[in-house]
Amino acid sequence: MEPEFADLIPLFVGEVRGRLERLAELAGRAKEDAGAAAEARRELHTLKGAGRMLRLVPFAELCHAAEGILQGTRRDAAALLTRVTDALAAMVDTVALGGDPEADPALLAALAGGPPAAASAPATTPTPAPPHAPTVAPASGEVRIEAARVEALAEGATRLRILARGSGRIVTRLHELTRLADASLREAQPQQALAALAAALRGVEAEADATQTRLQRAAEQQQEALLALQVQPLQGLLIALARHARELARTLGREVEVELSGGETRLDRRITRDLEEALVHIVRNAVDHGIETPEARAAMGKPHAGMLRIAAVAAGGRVRLTITDDGAGIEPADVVEAAVKAGRIERSRAAALGRDEALRLLFLPGLSTRGEVTEVSGRGIGLDAVAAAVTHAGVDRLRRDDVVERDGRTLAPLGGRLVPFAPLAHLLGEEPAPVQLLLQGVHAGVALAVAVDAVERSEEVLLWPGGRALAGNPLFDGIALLASGEPVGVLSPQVLAQGGNGRRLVAAASAARARRLRVLLVDDSLVTREMERRLLEDAGFDVTTAADGQEGFAALAEKRFDCLVTDVEMPGVDGYALTKQVRAVPALAQLPVVVVSTHDRPEERLKGLEAGADAYLAKQGLNAAELVGLVRRLAGA
Repeated sequence: MEPEFADLIPLFVGEVRGRLERLAELAGRAKEDAGAAAEARRELHTLKGAGRMLRLVPFAELCHAAEGILQGTRRDAAALLTRVTDALAAMVDTVALGGDPEADPALLAALAGGPPAAASAPATTPTPAPPHAPTVAPASGEVRIEAARVEALAEGATRLRILARGSGRIVTRLHELTRLADASLREAQPQQALAALAAALRGVEAEADATQTRLQRAAEQQQEALLALQVQPLQGLLIALARHARELARTLGREVEVELSGGETRLDRRITRDLEEALVHIVRNAVDHGIETPEARAAMGKPHAGMLRIAAVAAGGRVRLTITDDGAGIEPADVVEAAVKAGRIERSRAAALGRDEALRLLFLPGLSTRGEVTEVSGRGIGLDAVAAAVTHAGVDRLRRDDVVERDGRTLAPLGGRLVPFAPLAHLLGEEPAPVQLLLQGVHAGVALAVAVDAVERSEEVLLWPGGRALAGNPLFDGIALLASGEPVGVLSPQVLAQGGNGRRLVAAASAARARRLRVLLVDDSLVTREMERRLLEDAGFDVTTAADGQEGFAALAEKRFDCLVTDVEMPGVDGYALTKQVRAVPALAQLPVVVVSTHDRPEERLKGLEAGADAYLAKQGLNAAELVGLVRRLAGA
């Protein structure tokens, strides 16, 4: 890794791991779903661009080779894509540790068209597994936090500072009243002065009560926001477990297909951390003890590849993690015999054990049904660690309560306390359905519980300012476009938590900055976006960034820019489509547009210019002086 890029490594690692999680999910659907295959190709293209920007040649070459298999009709494309995802993840781990990633010649050969069977067949002579299983995720003191959560914490801190100043005013007034009381006692007829003092004290009391209530609510909201940072989706953990299962199977000369579900389920990261080792042990046991060799499976009429299923399900305030395999299973008699030989139970007592009691012996320390010790198993270290980890995690600490009425308000339980609750239909002025669902959650520092008629689906959207359509309606934060293109109103969680009576604080406008050339930079790769932003800002430009074409076009509607610099391949609205949209708006028709793309083929350059771009640059070997000079020249500086 070149020293000049050292400070970008955390950004690269964070972005790529997130994209690899998505790529692993798409790999399972790419064979049957053309849309998933297309999205996987876009992800690989973006990853390739990020790798090239940091001059990680093996990483970029592997991404490029993998793009090709998704454009063809290879039957083994999905299996190869899974291997590519595992290899890219290993490369990222190497980069995170300060090393240089190396290419896998066998994998590159398979991607280039080598015999699929040879590429995917297990080694004839299994190599010993490493003594210690690789960690599910590299140890790190860093945690990825969504920008919205950071903004929520900042808003909460601002609220607390405002309320603290209010408390200071109350203290000042109390000091004044103390001096007034001292003066009243020295008057000849203090009754009138004392009456005025009592009235003033009542005013201070009312203000103190109101401030204390607001302060308590703000502190609780801030605490909820901080606790919410501990919750993360399980997708990354499940993908890492699947990767470990495949690596172990290859080491043991076995074949395994891994099916994942429930990756969107969220769990406290502390519990996840406590359970990681236990889950790795279970996966190792499933592959080593459960799934048979391909020859043994064929003799039993089973598919050559064993099936390992890892699922996460959230229900009733709990998360259930299930790991199952279609292997031979556990023979209770073997477990009992191992326990007797290990001296953990007397043979006379063992004979009276039922099936469930016999299987519970597996959780005893040092017990193994293996007749020999290998690098993978045989020492009896595994399921006892699983039992200890599950006990330590404390999975039964959550509970559910009924919605209650208190002091004229309807409240619902959330996070161990009661929070404001309201049916959404009432807030919208409609009649609620006879049976409703209760949604509970924490968003932007606000705890809330809302009853809805139904939940159609979950969809990630881009929030747009409401404009005139929603002006004056505090119930909405803005509008969003669904994947279908349909606009919908986005409810304000702050208002929902306050029963629809609150309004969000409007931040003061920032001081106007000195006039500089304004550049809008659009790229879906965080690493590429950050590198180009630095180049442009170092040259003195005022740079605004956007993560895709839709977000970029929205920025153009909100602010005037002197130049647009855009990537090509992005989800949703790509660079070509964005350029065409810009040219179709009279007010933007003269805006200079620079396309910066991974592609450097003549036909791609022509396509960009036909869309309306003024210039086309290749990301590979991007020259800072060339980009800066081009922007200055086009912007008329």
